[in-house]
Amino acid sequence: MIELVIPLIIGILAGTFTGLIPGIHINLVAILALSLVFISTLPTTTLLIFITAMAITHTFIDFIPAIFLGAPDEDTALGILPGHEFLLNGQGHQALKLTLLGSTIAITSLFLVVPIFIFLIPKTYPFIQRMMGFLLIWIVIFLIYNEKKSKIKAMLIFFLAGFVGLATLNLDIKQPLLPLLTGLFGTSTIVHSIKSRTIVPEQEIKKLSLNKKELIKPTLATIFVSPICSFLPGLGSSQAAIIGSEITGKLNREQFLILLGSINTLVMSISFVTLFLVQKSRTGAAFAVSQITQLSAINLTTIMITILISASIAIPTSLAISKLTAKYIHKISYIKISILILIFLTIIIIYFTGLLGLTVLTITTFVGLTCIEFQTRRGLLMGAILIPTIIYYLPF
Repeated sequence: MIELVIPLIIGILAGTFTGLIPGIHINLVAILALSLVFISTLPTTTLLIFITAMAITHTFIDFIPAIFLGAPDEDTALGILPGHEFLLNGQGHQALKLTLLGSTIAITSLFLVVPIFIFLIPKTYPFIQRMMGFLLIWIVIFLIYNEKKSKIKAMLIFFLAGFVGLATLNLDIKQPLLPLLTGLFGTSTIVHSIKSRTIVPEQEIKKLSLNKKELIKPTLATIFVSPICSFLPGLGSSQAAIIGSEITGKLNREQFLILLGSINTLVMSISFVTLFLVQKSRTGAAFAVSQITQLSAINLTTIMITILISASIAIPTSLAISKLTAKYIHKISYIKISILILIFLTIIIIYFTGLLGLTVLTITTFVGLTCIEFQTRRGLLMGAILIPTIIYYLPF
């Protein structure tokens, strides 16, 4: 029992760390962890529990820096917009509660989605794999067509990000996604916050008031979209949230945060099931698991139980950290915090990717800032991943 509890606790602590520290993504940590000799020699079950606990905890915690600091990873990038609005209205803690509510819906929905997923995917995946490139093209058209402001600007941002993504992935960099996504979603937002001289007001800490009917749309969108996006490469939680919001109709800012939180957690959870069914890893955590063992039904059961336990601990942990942050954030200079985070991210990029990575970070930061100035949806910046993926899957 101790051998099972210890990796669970360490995994939750690691997921809390990766969730709170901007630029330290769960994908990077999961893959780097396996390179450590002493970790790679541990029993399979121990490693599975550790990676799963870390990955699931991360999906609960990672909205805290996105909402309070404007420093997201690619899965929480869209949470900045409504989250920042809540923060500037003194309701940052309420915004975090909405994402946690979404993640809780995801865990509840998981056991409804998985049996259907297990039944359908083996029957449909061969066809989907043949049509993967065309499906992704259709999704890109859908995303650009539904851009409310300027479709021309949306296309420009999408293809500019795609060009930068193609160039970066062909460079001799060990972790190309780190500077690529950090610049597009992280440092660009932080620089914009510094430029705007953001002042954070005192935050309210009160009970979340929400009509139960408002949960219907984000729940339906989560159940429908998450399984699809969990096995389509290049589509993260942000893109899934956009697709889900378009399918279910207009969502208010509360519903969108719920949707983003639920999809973020469910896509991560379903990625382990996808690995079990079709031996394809769609997240860094699932890839790390694939390097350990070929999943069996027993392994998958262990993962599902770990997801439940980790979620039950991550929820109160997230609430406590958010409450503490909300209590003191207005007392600290937001600009100074932003500058410190910017310096930290730059050091991380140089350490892992060198001066070439720093060059990529600089370029992608300007691309991200252009997207902000154009007021187009940040999800279009995922063209950096989608376009290389489409090219890879097209049959010609």
